[in-house]
Formats: sequence, structure tokens, C-alpha cells
Amino acid sequence: MIIGSISENKDLEKRVSITPDIVKKYRSHGFEVLIENNYANHLGFSESDYKTEGCSADTKENVIKNSDVILQVNLISDEYLKLITENKLLVGNFNYYQNQEKLKSLSEKKINIFSLELLPRITRAQSMDILSSQANLAGYKAVIESFSQFHKAIPMMMTAAGTIPAAKVLVVGAGVAGLQAIATAKRMGAIVFATDVRMSSKEQVESLGGNFLVVEGAEDMETKEGYAKEASEDFKKKQEELISETLKKIDIVICTALIPGKKAPVIINEKMIENLKPGSVIYDLAAVQGGNSAYTKVDEIVEKNGVKILGEKNILNNLPTSSSILYSKNLFNFVINLYDKKNNKLNINLEDEIINKTLIK
Repeated sequence: MIIGSISENKDLEKRVSITPDIVKKYRSHGFEVLIENNYANHLGFSESDYKTEGCSADTKENVIKNSDVILQVNLISDEYLKLITENKLLVGNFNYYQNQEKLKSLSEKKINIFSLELLPRITRAQSMDILSSQANLAGYKAVIESFSQFHKAIPMMMTAAGTIPAAKVLVVGAGVAGLQAIATAKRMGAIVFATDVRMSSKEQVESLGGNFLVVEGAEDMETKEGYAKEASEDFKKKQEELISETLKKIDIVICTALIPGKKAPVIINEKMIENLKPGSVIYDLAAVQGGNSAYTKVDEIVEKNGVKILGEKNILNNLPTSSSILYSKNLFNFVINLYDKKNNKLNINLEDEIINKTLIK
């Protein structure tokens, strides 16, 4: 049985789905591994790195035609999708909510498609959770990127010439990306505040040394899957008043609030931005879904009243090697969950919640 993967469009996506160390793991379970020629040279993984682990390389077309399981980061182009024959498996992060019709059309052709952003939030699925592994890195990198745009020191510095105060950071949304942003900013010496509609986040924020902003009279707005629900108008109004007042003392804002399958909620509006001091920075991780901040434009730095607002389409392109290592491990754990070792075959067991929830039907 052959596990295969082809390169993505590197202008849009630099990550890969199979790293050399993962090849060894697949082969230890009896799989063959096939990748496109020069698959990950741009990440510093040479063809010899893969061949050393027993991996083969071929053209894009031959990889698609000969692989039983095709692993990708994003949905590949129609040119290559049409080469996938029935009963084969396609596994990746295929943005189900935006590509629903295309994915269902492929499923009707008896191609087994697993879109891993649909993984249930259960303990057994944690090692396969692509959203968490990638959001962790995104939260870290958002802090680094925003600090690079900030023209003052981050930690408090006491010198003979005087004291430089610590930068104050507000993290909007305390999910995986937000919590990593809090931890990273705190490690670098910033004073960190955070807000989230999920009251369960308070303890997590405070355990990392952050200050949790509690909206007066707030009720917990968390789905049973652990995601944030859309806030009520009353909550939004109270949250706006709290954040607006807090922004008067904030230097850097990291926005991470997302609602699966919906446009990102605008939390930092035009009026709030006027409360930020000139020289402040907003990094909007929700940019690709519309943004949590007013004025956010994908892959642009917008300046309003001396405040820089930025957000990238794919921040993980700024650390593709680390994100590929974690992503490929997530995919490996998912594939092994499908593998029936006793009968030496892949088994799509719909009684398994992980398989059932991620399979496009």
C-alpha cells in the first residue's frame, strides 16, 4: 500500500505533508511512500534525506495515479483531482465550509475524502488535531511579527539613564493560538491581558500569567465541541466598552477570534482603534476570514492614526519547516488510526467517531 503526496503551490503554501522522519514511521507499518520529485527542497529536506528513509520520488501525475492514500495540506487543483480514482483516500485540511460542493462531488465519485479540520474535540483525537498544532505556531509567530513592527523594547528595562516600561499586549480570543500568544508575549517580558467569550479560558489565561478581562454579567459561550459561539448583542456591547477602555493603555493587540464556518467577528472597531496610541500594532490572525479588526487587509500593512494593522493569508508560510513537522505527524497518527494491522488494510470504520466526523459524505 502506497502513501503519496505532491507539492503545493509554493506561492500560496510552503508546508508539506510528509517529512523524512515520518517516512520511516510509515515504512515501519508496512507502507511504501511516494513523493513528487524535489518535494521539499525549499524546506531544506533534500531528495537524499527522503531516499535514506526508503522513500521513492516520481512526477506529480505518477504520484497521484499510483498512491492509495494521498496526503496534502490543501485541496489540490482540478488537474490532479481528476486523476484520483475510486476507493482511494485523500486526506488533508480541505476547508470543508468553503469547498463543500466540490468535496461532496468528489465523494460521489467514490473517493474517500477526510478533511481533518472536522476532527471531533476528544482526547483520542488530540495527536491528529491539525488545527491545534498549526494554531500553536501561528499564535507564537503572530507575537514575533507584531513585536518586529513595534518600535519600542518589549520587557521593562531599568538603566542608569532611566526606566523603559514593559509593553502591554491584549490578546483577543484565548483558544490555542491565543494561549500560545499569551505565553510567548509573557516570556518576552510583556504585560499581557486577554479576553474571550468562553469563561473556561479564564483559568488557562491566568495560569500563563495573563490578566483575563471579564465582561460584566457574561455567560459562558462555548459549544460542546469547545469552540466559541457567536456572542449576543448585549455581550458584544459590554465587551466593546471593556475593550475600548482597555485599549487606552495597550501597545500591541493580537486578534485570534474565529467561529468555524463563519466570517470572523469584528471585535476591534474603528472607534476603538482611535483609543490606541500612535505606534501601536494590531496583528489580525483572523484576516483571511474577514478579520477581527476594522481596516484589516490580507497581506497588507494598513496604518490608521499611527496604528499599524496587519494580517497574512498564511502566517505559517513564515515558519513552514516547523509547521510541516507537526502537520505530518498529525496526518501519520490519523492514517494509523485507519489502519487495520490484523488484516493489513485500511478500514473506514464509521463507528469510530474520528473517522465518521472527518469523512465527507
